[in-house]
Amino acid sequence: MPQEEPWDADASREIARSGGKRPPAGLRSDSETPSTRPSDEPEETDDEFEEIEEVPVRRQLSLAIAGFAGLLSVGLVLGALTSAPDSRLPYAIVLFGVQVLYLLAWVMALNPPAPGPTAAVAGVAALVADYLAVTRTEAALLPLVWVTAGGFVVALIGQLFRAQDRARLTDSWRTTLAIVAGAVAFAIPILLTRQETGTQTIIVCAVAGGVALVVARAADAVFPKPRIAAQVPRGVAGVVLGAMLGTLSGAALGSFLVFPFTPAKGAVVGLTAVVAAHLVDLAVNFGQAGRELAGDAPTFWVARHMQGPLGAFALVAPAAYALSHWFLT
Repeated sequence: MPQEEPWDADASREIARSGGKRPPAGLRSDSETPSTRPSDEPEETDDEFEEIEEVPVRRQLSLAIAGFAGLLSVGLVLGALTSAPDSRLPYAIVLFGVQVLYLLAWVMALNPPAPGPTAAVAGVAALVADYLAVTRTEAALLPLVWVTAGGFVVALIGQLFRAQDRARLTDSWRTTLAIVAGAVAFAIPILLTRQETGTQTIIVCAVAGGVALVVARAADAVFPKPRIAAQVPRGVAGVVLGAMLGTLSGAALGSFLVFPFTPAKGAVVGLTAVVAAHLVDLAVNFGQAGRELAGDAPTFWVARHMQGPLGAFALVAPAAYALSHWFLT
């Protein structure tokens, strides 16, 4: 005789309700309804379809940042033009003011361990760099490199005294290096005014970088599309237009300046300055967006919005020095 297949308790209750008859094959019991059967597919939540909110672009703020970048560019250019062999101290004083702004903005924005001592050490390093750039017999970059290294080491030592600062030291040494190196970098234009092609190079770089930043920020106030990222209030059109006009301004200056500048070399120098300026400016924007997404407290708004242009020109200065010595010679 063929053996009857086993039935569970639910099947037995179904037989009893049907008068002793088994349910037809293929039918499920009430306990096996689709609502109670386990499903291997994970349930979709609303979070998976939640869109990231797009940060609005504030037009007046974009125009204000554009104006600040333009002022920095004009200050660097006028200082280089008016710097004479026996009158470089006024240019150094102007640059020291820019260095103080840089320290305030970047220390407030990045919040390194022991921010007060770190800012003080970086300020002293910037002052020493300015002094060496003005007074040394030979206008060389190496002394500024040693000043940067010394300031960086002293700043790290200052961050070892408190336990909460020591705990952050491993992760924040890059922040400390950026603060010290950026402050010292603003002494490089003084060195360039003491070298053969340096004044022309810093002029071209400052104009190209300034035009790129001003155009990009002003375009964001008018047409911030397409967006670089939802959390970054910047538009691709402004960045591209700024890069094009900045490079064009470098080529135009190259056609007016004396040897070794040509329109082609001016375009290369201008493009290098534009890339350096945009690189830092956009990196600052992404860093701010990352801190906001992580829930970190926002920095003082003035410092947050000055950080990009100040960091951009801090990188343009060593780029100009490298172009003056390894491209235009």
